[in-house]
Amino acid sequence: MNLKIYDSLTRQPQTFVPREPGKVNMYVCGPTVYDYIHIGNARPVIFFDVVRRYLEAIGLQVNYIVNYTDVDDKMIRKAAELGITVPELAEKFIAAFKEDREALGAFPPTIAPRVTETIDEIVEFIRELVDKGAAYESAGDVYFRTGTFAEYGKLSHKNLDELQYGIRIDVDERKENPQDFVLWKAAKPGEIRWPSPWGDGRPGWHIECSAMVRKYAGDTLDIHGGGHDLQFPHHECEIAQSESLTGQPLSRYWMHNGFVNINNEKMSKSLGNGVNVRQLLKGTSKYAIRYLMLATHYRSPLNFSDETIRQATNSVERLTNCRDNVKHRLTSVAKGNLSLAGDSELQARLKQLNTEFHSRMEDDFSTPDAITAWFGLVSEANAYLQREIVSETDLLLILAQIDEMNGIMGLLPANDEAELLDEEVDALIAERTAARANRHFARADEIRDLLANRGILLEDTPQGIRWRRK
Repeated sequence: MNLKIYDSLTRQPQTFVPREPGKVNMYVCGPTVYDYIHIGNARPVIFFDVVRRYLEAIGLQVNYIVNYTDVDDKMIRKAAELGITVPELAEKFIAAFKEDREALGAFPPTIAPRVTETIDEIVEFIRELVDKGAAYESAGDVYFRTGTFAEYGKLSHKNLDELQYGIRIDVDERKENPQDFVLWKAAKPGEIRWPSPWGDGRPGWHIECSAMVRKYAGDTLDIHGGGHDLQFPHHECEIAQSESLTGQPLSRYWMHNGFVNINNEKMSKSLGNGVNVRQLLKGTSKYAIRYLMLATHYRSPLNFSDETIRQATNSVERLTNCRDNVKHRLTSVAKGNLSLAGDSELQARLKQLNTEFHSRMEDDFSTPDAITAWFGLVSEANAYLQREIVSETDLLLILAQIDEMNGIMGLLPANDEAELLDEEVDALIAERTAARANRHFARADEIRDLLANRGILLEDTPQGIRWRRK
């Protein structure tokens, strides 16, 4: 295995070596479930889905953990606004997230823990930090002593004097040091709460992930992932509290995806330019959205606009047409024009393109370059299909390589998705052909319109009628 990952902590590409041969423990910070996800949230959902797929494709067993933050300040405020409980709010938007994740073509994680199901482990984690002197109680709150962890700031590459606070962290007089962060929050009147040695309350944000990692993956992960915005303070604080307790690295490799901009502007609530994934999927295919996310290297900023999604849609159509053309030609070779011998030069080029695809993925998951290799395969396939005589062996090899690449990228319907649609369309086309032969033109037109409404275009070819998706 020659896989290299750019490690955010060392800021260098590192050769990937799992802690346990053949197995990977991978944790990606999941959503705070108080609203529907936007296009920025979709980027880690799609990208880390591809990371997981690739690791499995090269023979590794992946324990893929994505958590739900189902209690925090935002959730308490939103539940109060809606007049429902925090658990009711969480159930609604966990269900919505699952629907959106599936609609984006991402596989479900191996484990999807919730904060509210991990309270006992969180309390125990905090208690151990207090016992070690790395945390302290103050007026019902518990804080982490950042001064006890000499390496605090090593992920964000900042020292304590440079670090700026404000995200989910209240600086107040109860802290020994303004840079200390909260592990346990004393409950305010009417808030959701759990008992603890320091009084009723709820967890702070950062301790939640540390406790879930420890519960489901042990002291040290292979890969910890998330958006660039989580690098500080969230992941920095995770490192401090976990490594203070265990004395072990929290993760062997840290991966962070870049931001998503909207029309070349930063996406923000103040600008009101967020793009809701659920709304976007009503007019855009999940494959175009996945293509857009993967056509830019994951560590780089990504620009979302009408033009970039149009380009992505067109690119997916090229990939789709290629596979459909190869499959159609494969069904027609039985009628003649078939060579029993494969083309050794073509097969050598296909092997080279497959090697290039994997070498690009091994280079810090460079999906844009891997897609370029896929389009090289498309060019070879399209040129081959122009031949009068083709080989079944070659066509099957082309399809196998398309399926291999697609199994990792997820830019086309999987074969089991496509086969059901193929059967429906083929049956309708056969019925339409029979209707025309029997001069039942009204029915033939009705079927044509039905197919068109389902995004199916019919074309006459020398091998007969074929269809393709818009």
